[in-house]
Amino acid sequence: MSFQPFRFLSAVVIAGALCLAPRMLGQATAPSSSAPQKNWKDRAEYDLFDAITKDSNPKTKLEKLQQWVKQYPQTDYVTERRTLLLATYFQVGMAKEAVDVAKQVLADDPNNFSALFITVSFTQAVAGQNPTPDVLDQGEKAAKALIAILDKTPPNFTEEQWKTQRPQIEALAHTTLGWVALQRKDWKTAEAEFQKTLALNANDGQVDYYMGTAIASEKDPAKMPTALFYFARAATYEGQGALNPAGRQQVMGYVQRAYKGFHGSDEGFNNLIAAAKSSALPPAGGITIKTATEIAEEQQKKAAEDAAKNPELTLWKNIKAELTGPDGANYFNSSMKETQVPMLKGKVVKLEPENKPKTVIMALEDGTTPDATLKFEMALPGKVDPGTELSFEGVPESYTASPFMVVFSVEPDKLHGWTGKNAAPVRHTPVKGKAGAAKKK
Repeated sequence: MSFQPFRFLSAVVIAGALCLAPRMLGQATAPSSSAPQKNWKDRAEYDLFDAITKDSNPKTKLEKLQQWVKQYPQTDYVTERRTLLLATYFQVGMAKEAVDVAKQVLADDPNNFSALFITVSFTQAVAGQNPTPDVLDQGEKAAKALIAILDKTPPNFTEEQWKTQRPQIEALAHTTLGWVALQRKDWKTAEAEFQKTLALNANDGQVDYYMGTAIASEKDPAKMPTALFYFARAATYEGQGALNPAGRQQVMGYVQRAYKGFHGSDEGFNNLIAAAKSSALPPAGGITIKTATEIAEEQQKKAAEDAAKNPELTLWKNIKAELTGPDGANYFNSSMKETQVPMLKGKVVKLEPENKPKTVIMALEDGTTPDATLKFEMALPGKVDPGTELSFEGVPESYTASPFMVVFSVEPDKLHGWTGKNAAPVRHTPVKGKAGAAKKK
């Protein structure tokens, strides 16, 4: 995630960075005679300075400033020149050069607001992809010094202007402290600093991403749902302070993969995205996302409970899993064929024939889908209705994997729950009449 330039810079903040310029302009009307300790080297230096202060184009102004440095390396107005260089480098976005001048200013004035502000603003830009300890230390020191002077209104700010700008400057300082901690792999400090930033400005996609990174790096499963929330927020927030579209798309891809890796599936991911879209911060009660391990443990527990409640169904599911697997035929021939299977249970789907059947087709898994055929040498008495629950112990004869069906040979005494009965024999009453009379004769 690349550094995005300071986004909330305003005209008032720039005025703060140029706080010494008005005093310089007051001295620029003519060579000084009242302050002999500050004199121009010659008329040309004064004319060059005058041209600099009148130039409103930062690029050409910088060229004139660099000319001043080259032609007059020693000048009584070195402080004023540094201030103009500092502000101009800042305006044109030359981070390293601005920070180098800020160092010179801070050497003489450690609490100079403009120099501290610019150093903090450009810390990430100067650090680049491989920040050195010196750059990190420099940014940390400047951010802490900036926070320490926030109670005092800086030069060229009115009290009302400072009330508006202070939260943004303070947020910038805490963001820089958090980013420095992130580079040092001090995850908890980084999290604490980003928390302070978001308390001042909750809508900041870059800080959301940093916060997610800090929390995820702590590798605490209990905190990972919160990290995923912040990543989701960085990926979905589109208002002021948002990541650019390409950055949001990149983070969305990442958070989706991270969620699936943590949870074990995409189930519930849309709920996380909806929560992040609707709120800048996680809910007070926290985010609950079960880990893949927790889900697996719950499934195992439920399977054990189901097995205890219905061991016949568990046995049948295990048999089906083996027979429909890649080595099903070998499993059937080596472990099932002509070997009596322990008690199984299911519901009647069909009788063949409907009365006194020798074949009973059953549904053992769901009670409706045929998956077992019971064969009997002798017809069963009477019949039972479809849906009747039976249990049996049978010897497998054959099977098909698709559609799944196992054929069992079952002895009558191994079938339980059959309530069918043969009809009672018809008894004929002798008919009285001539035949009877004739027989008597």
